Amino acid sequence: MKRQQISYHIKSLICVLLLCVVTAQAQNRPPADTGKIFSLEDLQVMAFRYHPIIKQASLLTDAARANVLQSLGYFDPTLKANFNRKAFGNTDYYNYWTNELKVPLWLAGADLKVGYDRNAGTYTNPETRTSLSGLSGVGLSIPLGAGLIIDARRSTLRQAKIMVEYAEAERVKQINTTWYEIAKDYWEWYYAYKQLRLTQEGVDLAQTRFKAVSNQTQIGDKAPIDSVEAYVTVQERIIQFEKNKIELANARLILSNHLWNEEAKPLELPENAMPELLDGNIKQVNKLALDTLVSRAADQHPELVKLRAKGGQLAVERLYRQEMLKPKINISGTLISNRRSWNSYVPDYYDFGWANHKVGLEFSFPLFLRAERGKLREVKIKQQQLDYDLQQSGREIQNNVIASYNSLKAYEAQLAVQIQSVKNQNALLKGENSKFELGESTLFLINSRETKLIDMRIKLESMIAAYQKTLAELYYKAGTRQTF
Repeated sequence: MKRQQISYHIKSLICVLLLCVVTAQAQNRPPADTGKIFSLEDLQVMAFRYHPIIKQASLLTDAARANVLQSLGYFDPTLKANFNRKAFGNTDYYNYWTNELKVPLWLAGADLKVGYDRNAGTYTNPETRTSLSGLSGVGLSIPLGAGLIIDARRSTLRQAKIMVEYAEAERVKQINTTWYEIAKDYWEWYYAYKQLRLTQEGVDLAQTRFKAVSNQTQIGDKAPIDSVEAYVTVQERIIQFEKNKIELANARLILSNHLWNEEAKPLELPENAMPELLDGNIKQVNKLALDTLVSRAADQHPELVKLRAKGGQLAVERLYRQEMLKPKINISGTLISNRRSWNSYVPDYYDFGWANHKVGLEFSFPLFLRAERGKLREVKIKQQQLDYDLQQSGREIQNNVIASYNSLKAYEAQLAVQIQSVKNQNALLKGENSKFELGESTLFLINSRETKLIDMRIKLESMIAAYQKTLAELYYKAGTRQTF
């Protein structure tokens, strides 16, 4: 009899000690949800204002516009002046002073030239010799063959303007890619947060049950082995809780990669920050929205816009290469005069008129045109390759959008089943608790049903996070991003 009393007191003491340990562990657990909600919309506002990659994407368009400005330089007026003089042995050999203002014109690839020459001296070539007052001239240089429709400078400018559209599409693509990665990291953080909270809830339930069983054991209503079993459940859930706590910390760090302030300094996501609470509410995408996304992708997807821009560039290049198959025929004409200013008097036979002129004609034509024909053939081949690429890319983009939509619909069906399964499991757990209170069930069954319910709720949150990531993927595959 004394041995039974001693054994009973020892078991009671063990229960008290275990109860003290569980109470200490409960005091060290994180507090309940008291933080501030950090929604995906809040993250989007911060990212699009301060994220360095998104800022970097804007530089693509700026660089393309700078290239257009550089190409416009081929049409800048050019002022040239040259002075040479030789004097030796009291003889003024020559005194050359030539000036020219050249203004490239868009029309017909012509050049407008305004010049002033003063060539004097004993040994100056009679062909270029002028009076001491010099000669003024106004003239044009026009290509009648190759270069009349399009020339190198107009081709370069047109292609540079087309590349602005290409750069803008690349900017949109880079922003969409960055935002897709941000959204995925956000929903990873959401799942890690929910998983930790559900695990913490499981720890709290197990600790509460252990305290109740321990108290019943001390008064003799429960066997001491029930206390040990309840404590083992507490330990298992605490181990899982500690593991999930590390996963949440890592998810928070990864999401912090996208947080920057206006001074371009990195920010850390606060530990008390909470993701938005969905509670199983998801934004469903209907068939009409899918058709809209497919149509938008066919017209505005950055990859297709880039390919079309590249096609426009090749079209300009092809026109230029076809123009180069023509012979080069350049004519130039200049009206000359002794006039140095509009207010001075100059005799009619020395003033601007058709009788006072300089004309020139230049002709050249490669007999085989092998270089020109080879370049034209290369451009045509690139156009064919681009057409095939455009067809294949368009097909893949459309199918990728539809595939993401199909995945969303599958998740919607699974979520509906999972939500109902959680409700059913919760009903089973309540029933098992009622039976346990009447002494018709065991602690093992209670813990099993409760653990399964927690696992099912964690799986539900995992499916919600996966659905949201697939939703972000749907918009990304369509070449756009989700709006709020």
